[in-house]
Amino acid sequence: MSLRTEAESSTTRTCGCAIVRVSATIGATAAESPVGPARWRRARRSLLHTDRPSGGRVLTPYVPEPYSDFTNPTSAARYRAALDTVAARLGERALLVIGGEHIDTKGSIESVNPSNPDQRIGTAASATKDHVEQAMAAAWDAYASWSRKTAEERAGIVHRVGDLILERKFEFAAWQSYEAGKNWGEAEADVAEAVDFCRYYAHQALRMSEPVEVVQVDGETNTSMLQPIGAGVVIPPWNFPLAIPAGMAMGPVAAGNTVILKPASNTPLIAWAFMKVLEDAGMPAGVVNFLPGSGGEIGDALIDHPRTRFVNFTGSKEVGLRIAERAAKVGTGQKWLKRAYMEMGGKDALIIDDTVDIEAAATDAVRSAFGFQGQKCSACSRVIVFDSVHDELVDAVVEIASKLTIGAAIENFPVGPVISAAQHRSIMAEIEAGKEEATLVMGGHAIEKDGGYYIEPTVFVDVEPDSRLAQHEIFGPVLSIIKVADFDDALAVANGTEFGLTGGVYSNDEQRLARAKREFHAGNLYLNRKITGALVGVQPFGGFNMSGSNAKAGGPDYLRLFMEMKSIAESHRK
Repeated sequence: MSLRTEAESSTTRTCGCAIVRVSATIGATAAESPVGPARWRRARRSLLHTDRPSGGRVLTPYVPEPYSDFTNPTSAARYRAALDTVAARLGERALLVIGGEHIDTKGSIESVNPSNPDQRIGTAASATKDHVEQAMAAAWDAYASWSRKTAEERAGIVHRVGDLILERKFEFAAWQSYEAGKNWGEAEADVAEAVDFCRYYAHQALRMSEPVEVVQVDGETNTSMLQPIGAGVVIPPWNFPLAIPAGMAMGPVAAGNTVILKPASNTPLIAWAFMKVLEDAGMPAGVVNFLPGSGGEIGDALIDHPRTRFVNFTGSKEVGLRIAERAAKVGTGQKWLKRAYMEMGGKDALIIDDTVDIEAAATDAVRSAFGFQGQKCSACSRVIVFDSVHDELVDAVVEIASKLTIGAAIENFPVGPVISAAQHRSIMAEIEAGKEEATLVMGGHAIEKDGGYYIEPTVFVDVEPDSRLAQHEIFGPVLSIIKVADFDDALAVANGTEFGLTGGVYSNDEQRLARAKREFHAGNLYLNRKITGALVGVQPFGGFNMSGSNAKAGGPDYLRLFMEMKSIAESHRK
């Protein structure tokens, strides 16, 4: 059965005490394990709930947003209609937004459809260093009033942002199919995650507004409270062009901070659509400022600025390390140590032992490796398999992956293009280098189709654990299969890179699973399932080692990163 056939239903499932959405990784959708409706109702009641009024409204309980079933003719028709709507708007120009003012510039960033690079999606104005100064001033001006709003007021607006994104769900998803090369399921999952971030962080902002519990002593009253820290810089990647910018910006904003958002240059039109939602939701001018532009022109200026209070980055290890180094330097007139959160790459591994259903394990390996063409920091790039089942596993992976068809994202093919010509060249260079150190058993070729940036799903075997294929992040549809003797070797290989983002184990041996929980060094560990698709509020996301700061986006402590604690002791003496 092909993955596209298997992924033909989408419902909301529960796991433990939290709602688990179905995953949309390869075809339209791909379901997780089901449980009964009574447990689902108990899960809803157990999730974060508040009846506190927020900006004149009551927040609904937080539950991750479910995906659509695109085998349903109604859902499919709505997506096609959204594609038509967006097609009529191609060619738009994204402007800077500084203090609520829309500003055009002489410079321009061009966005193209990676499925058909001759089709221009639109352009974005390109900011200069002068705009950095203006945006920083606007962010601090807005901070004076935004930070003094009640948590309820801020939460109400941030929650409203999520509500409006949901209302425009298919339109946002269609933009991603055009600009980011995401098929329908991947694109809608990105939108759902953006909704989740907004709603979850709105709830967390209310929780963070409560006094911190401290010990009391005789003769005085002691209180501690969390407060926002100021204006910061948000630098998101292109691979989740709505979800990650929304989460990285709305987290600090919900906590009372203001931000300057520098969108990824490959996907500026999606970020521009997000800015329009902020305005429609009533976000005050200057709370989120929007500066498209090159890293060399404005990125360094934003990071180095003495008034930058924090830097929130998601992207490659190389860029993240450079940002961390620059942010650590104290500039002239700077009054604080900048907080810098770097969420970087991974070389994520799935261990498969000799106790499992090989077809099931291979299916989840393929989903994890080739969903969105492997362009996820959580994607499976290494399968570590026991020698005794190696050949069977390789055959199953190749059989399943070979059924994945390749084509335009707007047509909902399981495998679409990679994001850009530069990314295409980089991945193909890694594949060619891999042929010198391992055995290619599937794929390995670029696909010529409408000029799109297509690469076949690629599988290597006979991969040495210390080889470039097994150590270097490729960020494309390339899977390396590594043979090991036993579970000791498997854990050693899994932990044998500089990264530690996601990982997984497929096993029916409870002792091995228990050991993996202790010893598998990854920030997000998945057992007997695929290793992508973390849900906001359910699986806080962030890794160890060179995978970054382990900020745990979508977790209960995330807003705390953008706040500081004030302790107050008041004597009872008069």
